[in-house]
Amino acid sequence: MEGSMFKTIRTVAFVAAAAAATVGVQQPALAQSHENPAGTAATAAVKNVVLVHGAFADGSGWRGVYQELTARGYHVTVVQNPLTSFADDVAATRRALDRQDGPAILVGHSWGGTIITEAGVHPRVRGLVYVSALSPDAGETTAQQYEGYKTPPEFVIETGKDGFGFIKPDKFVAGFAADATPADAAFLNASQVPINMASFGVKLQNAAWRTKPSWAVIATEDKAFDQRMLQGMAKRIGARVTNVSASHALFLTQPRVVADVIDEAARQSSTAR
Repeated sequence: MEGSMFKTIRTVAFVAAAAAATVGVQQPALAQSHENPAGTAATAAVKNVVLVHGAFADGSGWRGVYQELTARGYHVTVVQNPLTSFADDVAATRRALDRQDGPAILVGHSWGGTIITEAGVHPRVRGLVYVSALSPDAGETTAQQYEGYKTPPEFVIETGKDGFGFIKPDKFVAGFAADATPADAAFLNASQVPINMASFGVKLQNAAWRTKPSWAVIATEDKAFDQRMLQGMAKRIGARVTNVSASHALFLTQPRVVADVIDEAARQSSTAR
């Protein structure tokens, strides 16, 4: 039986399918559009981390992870996705990757997982970290990932006439940030960034996890996804999985655990090369 989250995404995605498909076709293949910075990305130790937030939030939630990683000597860039379209979010991440001075670990939370899957073929990306995140294959849409799963009832999206969705305010704490402090949860709720729901209907051109090593941090109390869906996606992409008792807001509430996995990805990626 399909969950309410998938029904919402599927309905909006199908209405916008033609336009979304056109946007997807216009995405250039990164492997062909960027030169490989020989002598740096291919050989240097990984000291750069690029963090990509998901839907309904912005980059400020990464503050704790940023502090953990910078204290360990990493150079950290936080992408601010506009959430206005799949193409716009991928472009924002590409711009951040273009500015790195060497190889990087690319990290995505939730919807950010779709973005790093597409943008992660950038030659500076050494590895991928999925934080309770989506990971479609090339030729798939994000909406397809929900098929066969039932989203927990705590997670409810309201979509406006303009096609942008918010998490229903009175469901936000239970559905998104159950383990956050009351003050943090209230701020996250009040500062929601709506996402263009048509983005979920765009087919990916690239699946970076097919050529880059992947790690996954999965929140076992996540109410934005069916737990079987999270575990199934991580298994499909061959990710090294770390489970942590947390809500969907684990990027905010579990900064040390998330930073530890990113640190591991950076060290192992450096050793592998």
